[in-house]
Amino acid sequence: MTKPVESYNAFLNTTLSEADPEVAQIIEHEKYRQFAELELIASENFTSQAVMEANGSALTNKYSEGLPGARYYGGNEYVDQLERLCQERALSAFKLDSNEWGVNVQPYSGSTANFAALTALLKPFDRLMGLDLPSGGHLTHGYQTDKKKISSSSIYFQSMPYRVDMETGIIDYDRLEENAQLFRPQLLICGASAYPRDWDYARMRKIADNHSAYLLCDMAHISGLVAAGEQESPFKYCDIVTTTTHKTLRGPRAGLIFYRKREGEDKKESLEARVNQAVFPSCQGGPHNNTIAGIAVALKQANTPEFVDYAKQVRANTQALARKLTSYNYRLSSGGSENHLVLWDLKPQGLTGSKVEKICELVNITLNKNSVCGDKSAVTPGGVRIGTAALTSRGFKEEDFERIGDLLHRTVEISLEVQSQCGSRLLKDFMAVAVKSDKIAELQREVEAFATSFPMPGFDSANLKKPQH
Repeated sequence: MTKPVESYNAFLNTTLSEADPEVAQIIEHEKYRQFAELELIASENFTSQAVMEANGSALTNKYSEGLPGARYYGGNEYVDQLERLCQERALSAFKLDSNEWGVNVQPYSGSTANFAALTALLKPFDRLMGLDLPSGGHLTHGYQTDKKKISSSSIYFQSMPYRVDMETGIIDYDRLEENAQLFRPQLLICGASAYPRDWDYARMRKIADNHSAYLLCDMAHISGLVAAGEQESPFKYCDIVTTTTHKTLRGPRAGLIFYRKREGEDKKESLEARVNQAVFPSCQGGPHNNTIAGIAVALKQANTPEFVDYAKQVRANTQALARKLTSYNYRLSSGGSENHLVLWDLKPQGLTGSKVEKICELVNITLNKNSVCGDKSAVTPGGVRIGTAALTSRGFKEEDFERIGDLLHRTVEISLEVQSQCGSRLLKDFMAVAVKSDKIAELQREVEAFATSFPMPGFDSANLKKPQH
């Protein structure tokens, strides 16, 4: 017979709405925001109910430093089963042979996965090359400015960027090869956070081999498309592949590190040993087992024909949006897209990405300001980044993204009108005028009606209530 619960433990078995109405209300408000807005941030997606159930499970209670079969704590029988299952599903989702590839599923995020990978491959102050941030690269690929080292990847390692061609918006592989001859990197990084084209991995491999360098791909943005066969696979050419799990892969927020195995290698010096050591104990503590459960669920979903259909629709939607925006004579980086995002250069309109992002937010459209090629500062970037993965998860098709293109055009028209009225370049003055605009209020109502006409994955939207401000 189970003993009664002590009074000081009574709140451990109450619902969130009973235990903490304030947090519960914030979550309900956030649910409505997601339901009532057009989510166009390229690094976001809507995960499944099953993933959220796993991520909110009792696995959050368990500490399990180490690897399956080699833990620093007892009681890990089922956690070991889970982590091994997640590893198997990761390899299966990307069609990898376990004799050639392994994977660490413990990184807390893509950024920590990247730093662990650098820790595994390089010594402090070794040299790396990654795509420059204004060209669409990521902070963790060695980003620094003329005056400051921004990322730990540039603080602890020497970095030199490569860039896209100013005219075409495509990576300048010739210039990269020339600069690599001078810089002689020990690591070459491919992958991006705002690059709308696929990668020439074979060319990157050739450049890396010229300097006996490692080749690492951070496929965080496109990993779902890679799993579905809708982008070239980096696994054919790379030594290490990292990814987040919450973007096009549509899982919980975490990271993965895949490492190549080589026949006859010294196990102590292998990439497997170095990556595992770098993740724990070098860069992290115990893994988040609840999140690993969510990853496992997402990887099972990604290994289905339905997910392939989803990935195809993501690309089709991106191309439909790109066509609509170019029909208004807007300039897109590289002239279009081959993946899940477009990078929209607003400099020809005399607008900053910051201003357009703010107007979009007022009308229930979420996207993010983003550096574009030629920008002098990431603080006042000249463009916005738009992704299609999240709304594709809500069932949006090509014709819906054509309408979104029209809505975005109207936000630019409003932005130009507000800018002409405010008589100042400052964002705070711009917003002071924007919040008074009748056109913004009208467009917000239209966008909300459009967004709420689509289903919401992961939770029931039927009884959501609009927050009252």
